[in-house]
Parts: sequence; C-alpha cells; structure tokens
Amino acid sequence: MERRKLMEISEALASSEVAALCFLCRDNVSHLSEVNDAKVLFSRLEERDCQNPEFLHQLLHTIRRNDLLSLLKGNRQNVEETDANPIGKLSNYRVMLYQIYDETTKEDLQKMKFLLNDKIGRRQMDECSTALDVFVELEKVGLLSQSDLQALHSILMEVNRQLASTVEQFAQGAPVEAASPPPARPLNGFQHVNNSPLESISETGASNDGGHFPSDAETNPEPSSLSDQTEYYAMNHIPHGVCVIINNEEFLVKELTKRGGTQADERALDSLFSKFGFQVIVYSNLTAAEIRRELKDIATRNFSEDDALVVCVLSHGAKGCVHGTDGETVSLQELTQPFTSGFVPTLAGKPKLFFIQACQGKAFQTGFLPWSSKPREVAEDTRNQVETDAGPIPDETVASDADFLLGMATVPDCKSFRNTNTGSIYIQELCKQLRRSAVSPQGEDILTVLTRVNREVSRGVFLNAKQMPQPKYTLTKTLILRFADEDQVKLS
Repeated sequence: MERRKLMEISEALASSEVAALCFLCRDNVSHLSEVNDAKVLFSRLEERDCQNPEFLHQLLHTIRRNDLLSLLKGNRQNVEETDANPIGKLSNYRVMLYQIYDETTKEDLQKMKFLLNDKIGRRQMDECSTALDVFVELEKVGLLSQSDLQALHSILMEVNRQLASTVEQFAQGAPVEAASPPPARPLNGFQHVNNSPLESISETGASNDGGHFPSDAETNPEPSSLSDQTEYYAMNHIPHGVCVIINNEEFLVKELTKRGGTQADERALDSLFSKFGFQVIVYSNLTAAEIRRELKDIATRNFSEDDALVVCVLSHGAKGCVHGTDGETVSLQELTQPFTSGFVPTLAGKPKLFFIQACQGKAFQTGFLPWSSKPREVAEDTRNQVETDAGPIPDETVASDADFLLGMATVPDCKSFRNTNTGSIYIQELCKQLRRSAVSPQGEDILTVLTRVNREVSRGVFLNAKQMPQPKYTLTKTLILRFADEDQVKLS
C-alpha cells in the first residue's frame, strides 16, 4: 500500500474515527488504547501483516468513510483471498459492537454508564466518553467477549431494546453488514441456533427452557406457511385485513381543545388504505374506556384470512399515551398489547402497523432547516392555522413484540403539529409518501417510506419549532404496500 495514500487517508480522519478504527482492530493488533494517530495505527497494522487494501477497505466502509475508498482502487485487484487470513479479516463481533455504538444516543450512553458503575467502577465509567470505551472496559473485566454477550444484552435491554436486538441478531447467526442503513434492512426473526452465546437469555434477561428469544412470530416450532420462510410479508388476500381509524376531534374536558383538521386526516387514511385493499373501520370521538373496549373487540376477530392489521389513532396525547375524549389516557402499550400473539394467535408472524398522530409532551423541538427556506415560508403562511396535540399526561412505556411497527408523529417529550384546514403534518406526509411508494416500479418497503417521511417532516418549521417523527419497529420481514385491484376490493 502506497504510503502517500495512507497519509491522505490518515489526514482525512477525525480523532473519533481513528478511535473507532482502533476499536475495530483490537482483535488484530494489541495495545491500541493510547493510539490517536491513524499513521501510527497503519504502522501497527503493517507490523502485523494486516495493512492490505482489502482490510483497509473493510475498515473505512464500516465507519462510513466511503469517500476515501477511491484511494484504495487499483490495490484491491492484486489481493487474493485476504479473508482467508484471520489476521487480516475484520471481526463481525467488532462490527456488531460498532453498529451499537453508531446508534447509541447520549441518553443511552449515560444510562449504560450508570448501570455499570457497580460492575466496573465509577472512575472507569466517568472516563468513558463513547460506547466503544464502555465496551473496552467490559472486555477488560471479562464481562464481554465474542462468546459471552449476556451482560451486554442484559444492559441494553434496560437501556434501549432496539440496540439489544442488534446483539440478538448477531447471536442468532444473522449476517453483519457493515454500514448498511438500518431502515432499509429488516430485522431477522429470532430463531434458535446451537451454541449461540445468548441461548440462555429470555426477553426479560432470565433463562428459559426453550433456549431462544421468544418473538411475536413464534407460536409453534414449525413455520405456519411457506411465506414465513421468505424475506417478505405475504400480502395475498383481498381484503388484506382491517384498518382501524380512531379519530378524536371533540373533547369533553376544557383542557383539550377541538382538533380542527383531523377530518382531513381521516379522509386521507380511509382513501389510502381502501386502495391498499384494507377494510376500513372508523370510530369517532371515543373515551379512553371506549378505545380499549373497541380494540379488544377487534382483537377477537379471526385473522386467519388476513395479511396484516393497521390501527391509526388521531387524538391529543402526552409521552407514551393518547387521550380519550374524556381526558383519560390510554398507554401505547394498551393499544398494541391486545394484538400480540399471546392474545391473537391468528396474527402471529403478520405485520401490525400502528400510526399515532398525537403529541408526546409539551416541549418544542428546535433546529435549523438543512437546505432551503421554502418549508419555513410555507409554515409561516399558515402559522395561524397550526395547532398542537399536546396534553398533560405522565410517562408510559411501549411493549416490544415481534412484527409490530409503531409510527409516531413525534419523538418523546415533544409536540406534533396539525393544520386546522388540511390536517396534521405527519399523517398528510405519511399518506403522500405511501401513495408515492405504491406506484414505485421497484417497490419500496415501509421502513424506506418512513425514513422519507422523517426527512420531509423534519425539514419544515411550525410555530417556530421543528417536528421529528419516530418509527419504532420489530418487523422481521420486508413489508411492501401496493394498491389493490379496485374490482377485487369492491367485490370483497
């Protein structure tokens, strides 16, 4: 490898990226904790015969510095089977840990450090500035290795279950794809693999006799259909299932104002999911008790001939919950729990989509438009018509069962916005992007669509504030929604 090119690469790397590269190379080169210069790292790799273009390509690709890969062109062609050399191969274990680090928020890191104070020591935890530092400390005290992921999994289950799922996938033998965007890649189902380093951990961290991770898709050891063995959810029936819309506009308590514009959301959702081939059921102005009762009643349905379930809730809300018209709350867990496989076996392994248009707190998000100021101008022209769906309710939690997708209009603690004439910002953008994907020749999956919804909504400015939607999911396959044949829908 030409030293001139190595020099160019090293000068282009930030200190945090050098630290990440050192972490990824810990299985190949020892004593890298004090290295903060990429040139020193490359020299160490050269001493260990690891400084080949293929290995460097893996490293740069993992930390998403694809802009530097062009410097390696012309060198990789001369490399033969470098993956056969264990010294020059990037560890999937390291890549998995890097993925967790890459998706760890500051809040996640603080929780992680707090939980580890008694296991590692407060001084060591205070010196950890990133999740990679935490992983190194765990390895030092023998609580983390490629063959022992139990402690890490247990901690992440308390910190962020989405991060824990990355450990689960690795433990179950799922391929590790460095630098793959998470929204474009569905989660794999948790099936038992012999000698898995996590085979004794259950969903709650306790052991279970089955030796595997239970998921909403598992009701028996045998696949229920051939489609369960594919990467895509089967959408073979017409109708595909029911789409429930709960639309609360008028409220019985003065603290919760009328939600003007929500009828536009109802019409958009009704039209869209009817075209997708769902039977749409609309409920208007339900109290909290009525919301629970209607959802439990729908859960008694036989879903054997259904492909999926969709539930849309349009109401005021607060963190972790939505309001009934009486001002009482229904937690997000209460919305989803009636449809888990324990209660509805005929929905096991089938996608359950929940879209929630409601505030999740009283805070306004601040931020800056990434590109032009056009969204700001549009928002300012209609600023007198924009409202929020906030309410004064305490925190709740959300269950994390397989094959669920929870599309939230906003992140926790923050407000969402609604135009009193044209409908809510989130629902209208969601319908727009789903319609767009339905006619896309290549067929876009639901997570790609929701990523685009995130981008478009976050560009706007509403009441001098921002809005950031948040999808949460435990889907185990790719879901693509297409417009159904209109004649079939009418006949059904």
